[in-house]
This record gives sequence, structure tokens and C-alpha cells, in this order.
Amino acid sequence: MAQVTTGTLVKVLCCMCGVPITPNASNTCPTCLASQSDVTKGISTEATLHQCRGCQRWHVDSGKWMACELESRDLMSLCLKNVNGLNKSSSNSESVRLVDAGWIWTEPHSMRLKVRLTVQKEVQVGTILQQSFVVVFIVRNQQCIECQAEFRQGSWKSLVQVRQRVGHKRTFLYLEQLILKHGAHRGTLNIETFRDGMDFYFPDKGKAARFITFLENVVPIKCKTSKKLIGTDDKSNISNFKYTNLVEICPLCKEDLLYLPAKTARNLGNISRLVLVKNVTNVIHLIDPLSGQTAQLSPEVYWRDPIRPIITAGRSRFTRYVVLGKEAVILERNVSKKSATRRNKEKLATLTVAKEDDLGVNDLQIEERSHVGYLMKAGDIAVGYDLVDVQLVDDEAEEARAAGKFPDVIMLRKLYGGAATNEIDATKQRMFKLQRLEADIVDASKAKKDKKDKENDEMDEEDFLREIEADKEMRLNMNLYKTEVAMKKEKEDAATEDDDDDDQQVRLDELLDGLVLDDGPDKDMGEVQIDEDLPWGGIYQAGMMGEGEKAAKDGLNYLGREEALQVKTKDVAMPVETFGQQFMDKKFTFK
Repeated sequence: MAQVTTGTLVKVLCCMCGVPITPNASNTCPTCLASQSDVTKGISTEATLHQCRGCQRWHVDSGKWMACELESRDLMSLCLKNVNGLNKSSSNSESVRLVDAGWIWTEPHSMRLKVRLTVQKEVQVGTILQQSFVVVFIVRNQQCIECQAEFRQGSWKSLVQVRQRVGHKRTFLYLEQLILKHGAHRGTLNIETFRDGMDFYFPDKGKAARFITFLENVVPIKCKTSKKLIGTDDKSNISNFKYTNLVEICPLCKEDLLYLPAKTARNLGNISRLVLVKNVTNVIHLIDPLSGQTAQLSPEVYWRDPIRPIITAGRSRFTRYVVLGKEAVILERNVSKKSATRRNKEKLATLTVAKEDDLGVNDLQIEERSHVGYLMKAGDIAVGYDLVDVQLVDDEAEEARAAGKFPDVIMLRKLYGGAATNEIDATKQRMFKLQRLEADIVDASKAKKDKKDKENDEMDEEDFLREIEADKEMRLNMNLYKTEVAMKKEKEDAATEDDDDDDQQVRLDELLDGLVLDDGPDKDMGEVQIDEDLPWGGIYQAGMMGEGEKAAKDGLNYLGREEALQVKTKDVAMPVETFGQQFMDKKFTFK
């Protein structure tokens, strides 16, 4: 029987340190190999990023720009795409694998971003080295296409002209708040405002179409589109057009008094023909002020047969009343009518009122039902329509009024604060203020007309603020910010308890912080609060995250100021047993 011998593993000495090792191509141990090798060879340690100073977006490629927050994953992905030598094909024998990336704190205003990368590479069969190094990104300013277009004359491609044929601007003031809340004005090149409307200029047709879609969802409109040929290329069959979109808003406004046609009233649930416009969204909401019954009038029905209001809401048409008393109303159910909701039934009350101008002159008192009666209490001031001494424009409505089919008064809303006491500085006493769009005001041709329009605009703004004070549903669609009056009231905690039935009054929990409207020109740098530890710029901004918070939220490493001072530009390569997980996966890939 032959004898079986076991082979002995032959070892050789390392050519540098003399340590016994398994034979390899270089006859060098992993430690010596790491000290002599550079895994980061061929990878750039400096790159350039371009940021638009106007919109703060970052340039990606091929004219594409992207909004990225500092320390975010999106910005990290953009940085890694700009590192040469890092994105080699995996089939290449000299390719490296990125296993980790993290942000490093940089000096404020340095226009630099620093990223610490950790890569791995197989330098020979069975030997994997890992090395960390720092890549510096220099930020350069470059205007994006949209910001360039803002400084060029005639650069717009699509114009949206929004118009409403009424004598006030309250609808556009409300529309302005909706635009600000939803950010629908983003992408506009310029905004111009007129007495009867606004113009929005867009760089392309698609953005204008999205804005028109937004308008359709918030107000009843109809739209007409036209285009004008600017230039054409017969060889390539390419034409350049400018598009103009005329958007007309329904002229019915909140608190307008309507006298519906008999057929329309039957189609709307057999509602009373004398109704008020409760509010206007993408449909027109109507309410019977005497029974609380509600109905909705669609834009299609209105444009098919437009209805003219018999009284248009305006300060000149309002009459101030003093509430002397109220009594709850219980309605009997009528099966032939679409009954009012339980909520609206509970709001009905019979009010005893007198004209404010008649106090001390005569003892004339009026008793009438009202859908806002639940808000009132003795001593309150309210506004309404006086239907006794009025001449209506509609012949059929005038005949019904003369025949005594109309109530003597229709109450609209309760007045609050300085508006109730008729003080001159009522605006300064309000707890809230509104943000305004940055729009160019088109001047009137004549000085007298310009002065008159300015007075009318101030009156419309005051009337709009009074509507907001008395309508909680309107306030839900806009952002209200605290004034100094609200801040003092909050600090002193001296607010008196209001009537629990009054659910329309502005409350402190509805107001937001952080809006500064009255600071005038920009402050000097000495007045701006600066923190050198902030990761970028060092200037406090509303809602800005602290140092490293955004990176931690996105799952990225972040080295603070003290740690950043001790970081080496390039570490010594170290041997590892296995490859780590690839860092740049699909979620870092731009589409």
C-alpha cells in the first residue's frame, strides 16, 4: 500500500518587512502594500458646482436646474456626480467602490462645500484596501434660464390676463392670498396689477396652463386663448408663438344679493328666489338668509344664463345696525322643500335691530330673521341691506319688493374691533396682517384718476379685512400672521373670554409667526444676527435647520466645526477583509 503524504504550505518573506506571508504577485504583505498604494489615484479632489444666485437652484446638466437644500441627499448626489474618476464601470479592473460619504463643516461665506469620501479597491487578488479622503467643491454663481429671462424684455411666451368686471378689488385680494398659500405664482416672470385685474407673464405655455388649472379649482372662470406668430423657420418647419389667455372671473361676489329666476330656484332644491352669495369657490355658494337653506350654482349653469345681482356688495350699499335683542327660531319641516341642514337651523335667530343713525332720533325698530343671528348679542354692530328705501335694478324684483314680499332688512355680518366702533385707525388694532404679492402697479394716465383709484383700493382692502374677520371659512384658505397687537395680547394674556356661540371671530391659534412686512429697506449687516457655527452663510433664516440636522434627517454623516479642523485631507490606506456595501445606489440617481 502506497504511503500518502500531506503537503506543507510554502510561505515566503515579505520583501519589505520580512514577515512570512502567503506567496502573491508582489510578494508584499497587506500592511506594506497599503503603505505604498494610493487607492484614490485618478479621483479628483476638487470640483466646481454652479448655483443660481436668484432662485438658489443648482445646475445639474444640459441646462437642467434643481432645488437642493444644504446637507441634503439630493445635493450629495449632485456632488458625487461631479467627482471625476469615481463613477468608472464596474468591469474595469481599476474601478473603486464608494462605501461612505459625509458632509464636513465649512467656513461661512467661503463658497465651498466639503465631502469626506471612503472608497475601497482590490489592488491584487485577495487584498482589498480602504481609504478616506476629502473632496472640495467650489461654488460658482451662474444664472439659470428662468432668471435670465426675467432681465430680458419681451422674453415671455404666455400671458394670463385675469379680469373681473366689477367695481371693487376684493375678489383679487382674496385670489392673491390663495396664490400665495399654494405657491401658484412660482415660475412667473412678472406680475402686473390693474384696477380690474392682474396680468401674469410665464416663460412657456405649460406653466401658464398649470396656473389656469389652479384658477379653475378656486374660482368660477371662463377662458379664451389666442396666439400670435413671432417668427418661423421654413426649413425646419418651426414656428415661434406668443400665447395670450384671457381668464374672466364670474362677477358674482360674496354678499351679493340675487333674485333668481323661478326655473333656476326650482332646480336648486326649490330654494327661495331671494338669496345671498355666501362665498365663491370653484362653485357659487348661495344661502337663503331667512331659512338658512343653501345651494350651489355651478359655473356652467351661470355662464349659460348669467344672473345679475340686484344689490352689489359695497360699503356704499351697507347700512349699519345696532342689535337690541335676539330670539332663537325653530323651523317646521316642509316636505315639499329641500330643508336646511341642522347646523344652519341652529344658527337662525330673530333679531331686533335699529339703524345706528336713527338712535336718538326716532324709536323705529325692526324685527327680522337672519342666518347670522346666532353670532349677535345686544349691543353688537352689524351691517346689512335696507330693502325699504331702495330702488332695485331688476323690474321683477322691484315689483316683489313693492308688493311686500321682501323682508325689511337682510343682515350680512357682525363687525369686530375698530370697525364696529368706526375708528379711523381700525387697521392698526387688528391682530393679523396679510402677505402681498410682489407685483408691478400700472399707473393711471391722469393724476386725479390715480388718486381716486388709490382711495378706492384702500377702501377695498379695509372691506376685505372686515370680511376676513367675520368669516372663518375664508381664513382657512389663507395665511394670517400675527401683528404687535396679537403679540402683546399673547404675552399679557389679557384677552377676555368671548361668547361661545361666536365661532367666526379671529383667534390667536389661527395666526402664524415669522412674517416681517414693515421693516422697510434691508438692514445693515451689523443688525443681522449671525452665528459662525451655521453650516452655510451664518445668517439665521425662518425655518432654517441647525447644523447637521438636515444631514442627520437624511441619514448622512456630518462632521462639525471642531471635528472638521482635525480631519486629514487624505488618510493612509488600510486593508479590509471584504467589500462594503455600495454607497451610491438608485436613490441617488437623477432621472
